[in-house]
Amino acid sequence: MRIIIVGCGKVGQTLVEQLSKENHELVVIDVNPHKFEQVEDSDAMCIAGNGNSYQTLLEAGVKKAHLLIAVTGSDEQNLLCCLIARKTGKCQTIARVRNPVYSKEVEFLKKEFGLAMIINPEWAAADEMARIFQFPSAIKIDRFAHGMVELLHFRITADSPLNGQQVIDVRNKYNQNVLICSVTREDQVTIPGGDFIFRENDTVSVVARRYDAMDFFRKLGLMTGRVRNVLIAGGGKISYYLTASLLKAGIHTTIIEMDKNRCEYLAEMLPQATIIYGDATDEKLLDQEGVEHAEGFAALTGLDEENILLALYTKAVSKAKIITKINRIGFSSVIGNLDLDCVINPRIIMADSIVRYVRASRNSDDSDVENLYKLEEGKAEAVEFIVKENSPVTDVPLHELKIRKNTLIASIVRDGKIIIPSGQDKIQVNDSVIVVLAGYSISDLKGILEQ
Repeated sequence: MRIIIVGCGKVGQTLVEQLSKENHELVVIDVNPHKFEQVEDSDAMCIAGNGNSYQTLLEAGVKKAHLLIAVTGSDEQNLLCCLIARKTGKCQTIARVRNPVYSKEVEFLKKEFGLAMIINPEWAAADEMARIFQFPSAIKIDRFAHGMVELLHFRITADSPLNGQQVIDVRNKYNQNVLICSVTREDQVTIPGGDFIFRENDTVSVVARRYDAMDFFRKLGLMTGRVRNVLIAGGGKISYYLTASLLKAGIHTTIIEMDKNRCEYLAEMLPQATIIYGDATDEKLLDQEGVEHAEGFAALTGLDEENILLALYTKAVSKAKIITKINRIGFSSVIGNLDLDCVINPRIIMADSIVRYVRASRNSDDSDVENLYKLEEGKAEAVEFIVKENSPVTDVPLHELKIRKNTLIASIVRDGKIIIPSGQDKIQVNDSVIVVLAGYSISDLKGILEQ
């Protein structure tokens, strides 16, 4: 696909990196040509200019483009850019819209501006954080089949009942309706066989319905109930969206913010929350606000370094579920060694949602990409397909299919019923099929078969 990205800031740079891996023809527009230095390793064509300019869009080839993504720092400019692109060419458009003022007008804006998607990295990050605080034993939760099926990621500790056990024993001992999908060990992602042995510090993903997952985690001695209170460091947009979601779930939330005007705004917009005017990096203030007794803590200041220090301090003095926001994509190996429990990167979440849309746009005749989540920095994927027509993968027992290595059919959803598949099960038309794979990517369900 030919894709135009308007805005080469941190978000635009992340999109270039992610979409380059998908082998698309990319064109990047920005008013500041110095920003192109950050994407010079890609094959993207760079154009210095205003993305709202008709002439600039023509130069970028908007009339032949399949998709335009507007991610400048201005919501209004992004919307205008998409509108001009729709009027000039026939491409689909995606706009980044971050202001909470527009959060209740998303469907109206999509319709009136003819947008394929509106993306809000802060809202998406807050949504993922809220899910984790409501199931704190997980470090990441991905949803499929309209929330009926979840892929839950958790880490094995030294005292975990799974430490030293084989995969083949887990389902029989703990829950037949939970399927082990992948294991990450020292940056390597494996689709494990039955003889795979779990070790301390492995990150494991399982697919299950929520109540089966709760039963599984309970048997492992892990907490399954939601946290009752959350302390948030920093009062930015993510904090606003997260607090609104937590309050709706009945979770008491406190925000510490050092900008007085922002505190007043948050107090007005979130009257049920507790807003503290102060510096969240002040150890005495944290202790005064009860960090030791917090069940949930989110480090959401504007600085990665502050967030890391806050997370490490909270981990040392409390048993809270801790979420750390990291904006930088580099140094992932160093950050991984810090044992921060749960790390959220809003730009990666947003980029994944766009890759999901782009992959879905390549739909084949027999299957559609419904959902896609990249795992462990893209080393593996979990993809949900909707089966539209008969193909080489339908009406054949799974054990007879020549499925590629590092591939697992994790779940089949049929007529509202969730099937954790065995070798005798078959994929049928209209099924929703969830596939976990490592080392390659696909946009068609047939892609799981050996070539």
